[in-house]
Amino acid sequence: MKIIDRYILKSHVGPFLFAFITILFVLILQFFAGFADRFIGRGIALTAIVELIVLQSAWMVGLAAPMAVLIAVVMAFGSLTTNSEMTVLRASGISLYRLMFPVLCAALLLSLFVERFNNIVLPQANYYAKSLMVDIAKAKPAFGLTENAFSSLVDGYSILVREADDQSKEIRGIVIYDRSRPNFTTMVTAERGRIEFSSDYHYLVMTLLDGEIHQVKQPAHLAYRNLSFKKYRFVFESSGFGFARSASNRMRTGDSELSARELLTIGEEFKTRIAVSEKRIQSSLDGVNPQLAEINAERQSIRENRAMYNRYMAAYHKKYSLSLACFVFVLVGAPLGVLARRGGFGVGAGMSLLFFVLYWMLMIAGETIAERGLLDPMLAMWLGNIVISMIGILLALSLNRSIFNTTR
Repeated sequence: MKIIDRYILKSHVGPFLFAFITILFVLILQFFAGFADRFIGRGIALTAIVELIVLQSAWMVGLAAPMAVLIAVVMAFGSLTTNSEMTVLRASGISLYRLMFPVLCAALLLSLFVERFNNIVLPQANYYAKSLMVDIAKAKPAFGLTENAFSSLVDGYSILVREADDQSKEIRGIVIYDRSRPNFTTMVTAERGRIEFSSDYHYLVMTLLDGEIHQVKQPAHLAYRNLSFKKYRFVFESSGFGFARSASNRMRTGDSELSARELLTIGEEFKTRIAVSEKRIQSSLDGVNPQLAEINAERQSIRENRAMYNRYMAAYHKKYSLSLACFVFVLVGAPLGVLARRGGFGVGAGMSLLFFVLYWMLMIAGETIAERGLLDPMLAMWLGNIVISMIGILLALSLNRSIFNTTR
């Protein structure tokens, strides 16, 4: 049986490498196409562009590996069926489960490698990629703004500019939505302006000229205020940018720069804060004259901390669920390959893409559901694996009974 195991594994190596390189190339090309207009002709060094692409390709590896596994398994088992090798193996009394066993073992090892990559290499790559983007933005503040599209350059604000000149640092046709204050919705418009950093890089300064401020009180829209200005200055703290690239002790921001252990630690901290707020509410309710304002403040604190807890725990479980997708896709890929009865790349890629889109839709939906608190983050982020695994197991059971019909 070792000869058969080696033969089956060998038939997967070529399709896997080809699919992995192809998917990685397409993802890199897509990334560069989306940012090409912001890189080319902006005075950015070629070495910086290449370095950024290499760093950004790290998250693509974690995505390309499961996709390549699915394509390789579908193609390999499809080729075995087309070449009548599956018929010979079936006549020898070898079940589909036995043929899948070496591939499942290899996929499990690959899942462990992807998990280590996602927890060690990927956070570091995201950290340095963001630092590099920050380094570019320090010299060219408008780099983070995409013309004719809203950008989240600053947390809590959506900024749109019609034109941006990196040389003069002038921006024109500006629209800013201020979402930093929950009690007010504020929109600022200006014909032109200028964006730059303060000398110590602690603040991002946006000077607007000839514009208006529209402000509506929330949530009942009870009050509206409109102001015109000749000159108005926005000052944002630049701590969210994580300056500077050269500093090795820059604080990591966002779940993409954190390992699973760090995500779990932060999640537990938010869980502790929730418990403290709930205890304070109970203490206030037990008093003779409970302070409603304090209770409402604690309830708001619970909502905010729970939202952050759900976000970080969703990111924590995503690292493991996406890694194990390599193993899960073997379960569905092998039966699909037998059913396809063709080993061509087009058929393998098409069927694989269909199931990967289904998996990714479930992953995105689970992430949204988890962050909104509609479902436990663990269950929400493992939903895609559970569904695909069930489909694969049902297909394998059905095929083994109807086609292989063996007790071995």
